[in-house]
Amino acid sequence: MNKTLFTDKSDLSVPFAELFRPRLLEDIVGQKHLLGVDAAFRRSLDSASLGSFVFWGPPGCGKTTLALIVADFVEEFFVRFSAVTGGVKDVRKIVAEASLRREAGQGTMLFVDEIHRFNRSQQDAFLPHVENGTIRLVGATTENPSFHVNAPLLSRCSVYVLEPLMADDLAEMVQRVLNSELFKKMNKVSFDPEAIQLIAVAADGDARRCLNMLEQLSGIAGDGLVSREMAAGLIQEAPLLYDNSGEEHYNLISALHKSLRSSDVDASLYWLARMIASGEDPLYIGRRLIRFASEDIGLADPSALTISMRAVDAYRFLGSPEGDLALAEAVVYMALAPKSNSVYAAWKLVLKTMKSLGSLRVPLHLRNAPTALMKKLDYGKGYQYAHTQDNGIVTHNNLPDGMKELEFYHPSNSGREIRISEELERWKQIRLNARKKERKQHDR
Repeated sequence: MNKTLFTDKSDLSVPFAELFRPRLLEDIVGQKHLLGVDAAFRRSLDSASLGSFVFWGPPGCGKTTLALIVADFVEEFFVRFSAVTGGVKDVRKIVAEASLRREAGQGTMLFVDEIHRFNRSQQDAFLPHVENGTIRLVGATTENPSFHVNAPLLSRCSVYVLEPLMADDLAEMVQRVLNSELFKKMNKVSFDPEAIQLIAVAADGDARRCLNMLEQLSGIAGDGLVSREMAAGLIQEAPLLYDNSGEEHYNLISALHKSLRSSDVDASLYWLARMIASGEDPLYIGRRLIRFASEDIGLADPSALTISMRAVDAYRFLGSPEGDLALAEAVVYMALAPKSNSVYAAWKLVLKTMKSLGSLRVPLHLRNAPTALMKKLDYGKGYQYAHTQDNGIVTHNNLPDGMKELEFYHPSNSGREIRISEELERWKQIRLNARKKERKQHDR
């Protein structure tokens, strides 16, 4: 293997992200859970037992770099293929060439960038060639492979998760670049340590973004010093990692929902801010808050539903950033509100019961009788008008004939539901007494 730290490309117009790509495992920063001496991935690589695999991680975490190093490590011919620009026809050509190399004793590693962009039938094209060893498939994806890679193909591949790089990892990477002979050949610029730390933090775990900022600052400074102020001026507000249609979208809303449910005000505000700052549609967040008010607070504090609705209305009226505060107010209110999922649980039980029993008929006494024929058929017979009954209590069953009077709603011992529980028990007891009285009168 070539022991050069960085690429030996003579074309210095190549972007820094490519020019300073590590070429050895020990030069990769971060990912210690994969590259440590006792890590399963490293052991598999060292023992030559590494089959086909998928790298799953956010942009700029080193998926392509690690695949290139692995190909060099196992001495296989490396073919880079993008699911964005390629198709099944290209796969067939690659496989045909790989078959010829295999006959000559040369293995082929096919690296498929953004493998999640292939549909299921396209992914199936890899299956026979992975199985018979014509290619070693290495996929890279920013999306959860469980949802975006075919089960048959996934069962033939190991999945390795790459984490976003920590700021200290990125700062170490920048320092290595600055200390390299290649960088010194290109620049006489120097960096304030605070500037290095600033771009390492602003890169938000993305090595490519970090190197792009390093390249831009090097060009701006010329032969001078890159100060913290200069770096801050370039960075301003670097966007946070987010994909409003991908897994991170669901991860963040899940974090907000669960922080609210845990009554953690500070964490709830943090996740709300993360989503808004990352570009999430605030109205989507508002819809989730309305859902939370019904699902996790319910009648323990009915005002939560009103407040969440008003927060959404306020956002529609004000927009960002003014309307963001209305959402923050709703989040604080709901984090502090008493919690109950009793209505949610009752609704799920009702749906389950309804499906299990089928379409039971509405009892005759609960049916309206607007025609003479319907009256003749006893529609409405025996119905008790609550306003004319003692205490407004009716004694007849309001569920379908033959169905037990099941209890779906069980109030919690939280917030307003404490009083609701007391009222419900009082109503049940009055109704029970009225039925007993009715039976006694009937027996006479």
